[in-house]
Amino acid sequence: MKLRVPFILASRSPRRHKLLAQLGLDFEVHPSDLDEQATLYQPPDQLVEHLALAKARLVAPRFPEALTLGADTIVVIDGTVLNKPADAAEARAMLRRLSGRTHTVYTGLALLHPVSKREVTASEATRVSFAPLSDEEIEAYIATGSPLDKAGAYGIQDDYGAVFIRRIEGDYYNVVGLPLHRLYRLLRTHFADLLLS
Repeated sequence: MKLRVPFILASRSPRRHKLLAQLGLDFEVHPSDLDEQATLYQPPDQLVEHLALAKARLVAPRFPEALTLGADTIVVIDGTVLNKPADAAEARAMLRRLSGRTHTVYTGLALLHPVSKREVTASEATRVSFAPLSDEEIEAYIATGSPLDKAGAYGIQDDYGAVFIRRIEGDYYNVVGLPLHRLYRLLRTHFADLLLS
């Protein structure tokens, strides 16, 4: 897929970088510095769309001719949002909470094209079921360092983290951090005039 205009990703996530490259998109990375802790409570789907839009709005005005993508991913269990853990102790608590249970991963997307005054948001939800985890498994995973930069303290794409997941219902790529089909449909539906292919 190619665009007639520059494409900006307002995220520093290496996983999102890799997934956009998988789509064949040429893009530039200009991370947003949004303070996500300042957000008031909203239902999860609205929250991730709100955060994705806020991230994109911080970056898009600097590139008015470009199409800017903001994204945000959260893990929700028992009505509680699990963001990235602050430290190993918080990662341990999150993994114990997820152990043997099913949670939902939400990702919000926002696409902004300032020159045409277009703003489009959407969200995707995927249910993820964990197998029961032993303390030894949790400690070994934390020792890799991988849980510390991921919502819910795990990555479905990790060599180690992947073995904890018994089943998913929905978009795998949504759990990684960027629902590719939803993004593709948003581009085709709302920005077809900006696509070359």
